[in-house]
Amino acid sequence: MSVFTAVADPTRRAMLDVLAEHSRTVTDMVAAFPTISQPAVSKHLRVLKENGLVTVQINAQQRIYSLQPNGLVELDNWISKYKLFWSKRLDSLEEHLSKNKEEGGI
Repeated sequence: MSVFTAVADPTRRAMLDVLAEHSRTVTDMVAAFPTISQPAVSKHLRVLKENGLVTVQINAQQRIYSLQPNGLVELDNWISKYKLFWSKRLDSLEEHLSKNKEEGGI
């Protein structure tokens, strides 16, 4: 499985959002997703770990999961080529709006 496949699942993306706030135990993660069973939460966390998106620290009986930002580099590299597209489009929109404003259209 790739990083792209791992983040394609909306539950795993939501888990990354939760872990972006701070590290959490499996128990905390289960509490954050009450409609998902503990085994399903653990499975999603395992997928995120296997794809380098989270790390796990074992502390006695607890497993503490943390976001691994370096795991997102592949996604950022892929999307960076599209950022230029967005910038050009937004620049064009700004130019159009400014021109219409000067002409009294807006």
